[in-house]
Amino acid sequence: MQIVTNTDDLSTLCQRLSEYPYVTIDTEFLRESTFWPELCLVQIASDDESAIIDPLADGISLQPLFDLLQNPKVLKVFHAGRQDLEIFHHLNGEVPTPIFDTQVAAMVCGFGESVGYDTLVASLTGAQIDKSSRFTDWSRRPLSDRQLTYAEADVTHLRVVYAKLKEKLKETGREEWLTGEMKVLEAPETYFIPPENAWKRIKSRNIKPRFLAILQAIAAWRESQAHRQNIPRNRVMRDEALLEIASNPPANEEKLSHVRGIGRKFADGKMGAGLLAAIQAGIELPMEDCPVVAQKKPLPKGMGPLMDLLRVLLKMRCEENEVAQKLVCSSSDLEKIAADDGADVPALKGWRFEMFGKDALALKEGKIAFTANGKKIRIIELE
Repeated sequence: MQIVTNTDDLSTLCQRLSEYPYVTIDTEFLRESTFWPELCLVQIASDDESAIIDPLADGISLQPLFDLLQNPKVLKVFHAGRQDLEIFHHLNGEVPTPIFDTQVAAMVCGFGESVGYDTLVASLTGAQIDKSSRFTDWSRRPLSDRQLTYAEADVTHLRVVYAKLKEKLKETGREEWLTGEMKVLEAPETYFIPPENAWKRIKSRNIKPRFLAILQAIAAWRESQAHRQNIPRNRVMRDEALLEIASNPPANEEKLSHVRGIGRKFADGKMGAGLLAAIQAGIELPMEDCPVVAQKKPLPKGMGPLMDLLRVLLKMRCEENEVAQKLVCSSSDLEKIAADDGADVPALKGWRFEMFGKDALALKEGKIAFTANGKKIRIIELE
């Protein structure tokens, strides 16, 4: 097992890895007390070797690794890599590219929705992963042999998983199905929410424009504070406090100190002054600039049974084609299809249209129907 703790060795390793068509990558990180994940370990492997990179080693620069991650000739293979990619985007300002996510590929290949890594490894390789180190403290040094073995196994098993999924995608002609999903993961905007959009993460039934304007302003303030201090959002202020403030905006430090979770020290300090300024900005925002949330309209009368039929069709087509339903059409998109033949949803475009969308429209038009055949449901075409 190769453990890399200095820049020279990392540069040499990455130079060797750059000669391969792909590498498998995983990370170990902590996030309990920070806004941004704290990178503690990077595991990487080619067909011929594997290595563990210690980003916490004194004096090490990860630039050789970042250069490899941006090398267009080397495919980077992750499993459920969104958080790994977020880490690299934060540290380097760029998302690794090109990438291949085995969890998404597994969904395309019929392994169900959001299949776990250990389940996928067991299914494709027959190996059982030791889970005992899964929740270990990866920031502590020295790391034990058990921890290092666990970490290395994540990328060595991933080589076999990748090879088998790649072969299955080729056999079924579904390589292009994965392309669009990978473009989403490679997009920088996937990993950064602008502070002005942070309010959209907060669940509220109140959709009054002025309430939303204040919520937008104070959620943006909290997001900026969390970024600057590198602490979780709720360590700055909990969602419940933001909702209370947006509903009943305090006009001064005294009123602010009465909000649950905000003490006098906070209200009288710089944080309180910044929050009050954000509240005032939300209050003064011109009405035409206030956020607007469209109310979800109830399904028209009789649409419920049509939705049930569309769900049956979706389940049938996904089982027949061995692909996860989540990847083809969401429940909200099903509602849009039920209400509008020209709905702007992925299920009515590309391979999803050929697999499901075309039949969904035919079902709405009365051109196909369902019938029972023993224990199975089958589709019949109507004249």
